Amino acid sequence: MELLRDFWAIIMAGLAGLVWLVRLESRTFANEGELKRQREQRHEDLKATTDARAETNKMLTEIREDIKKLIAR
Repeated sequence: MELLRDFWAIIMAGLAGLVWLVRLESRTFANEGELKRQREQRHEDLKATTDARAETNKMLTEIREDIKKLIAR
């Protein structure tokens, strides 16, 4: 019992450090999941933007062709 009383502060500090490490690891896993979600969202956004740009370019090509036809008359 004397040994426990003598090293009480060291035991509590070690236990607190262990709890802190577990919480840190949990936070790291949560951050990894969030980063993965953001990468997937970025990929989806990039694809949507590329598709929208292709559609806009197609419309502009059609307009340009129409203008060329009107000028040629």
